[in-house]
Amino acid sequence: MAVRRYLLDTGIAQAFVNDHPGIRDRVIAERLKGNKIGICTPVLGELWSGVEGSATREKNLRKLKKGLSRLAVWPFERRAAAEFGRILTEMRRAGRIIQQIDIQIATIAKTLGTRIVASGDTDLAAVPGLRVENWALDHK
Repeated sequence: MAVRRYLLDTGIAQAFVNDHPGIRDRVIAERLKGNKIGICTPVLGELWSGVEGSATREKNLRKLKKGLSRLAVWPFERRAAAEFGRILTEMRRAGRIIQQIDIQIATIAKTLGTRIVASGDTDLAAVPGLRVENWALDHK
């Protein structure tokens, strides 16, 4: 069986960092299958934004650092940038406008050959050729 890479979208990554049992258990289960779990640099930026805007910054910084020690961080590379341009143009032509950061996340996932995990984010599901799983149900 091939190893899968799961790229956590911001909502799921935040749930993981905050140690929500359903998400933690799902991550453990996937790792036991030999799968890789991570985030990408745009998600990392959103997580940092949450820490910086938090009333409990130091506490959340500790949680983020602990969570990051257990996740791969995949960069936004040239291939993803080229895919970003293609998908953004394709989506605009189709009249489907989504946040550019979501397109960045989607393009990183596609160039890595990962499944992206969304927290009910219907914008990500609209990206052609992107495989989306909803782990949000695991932590409600």
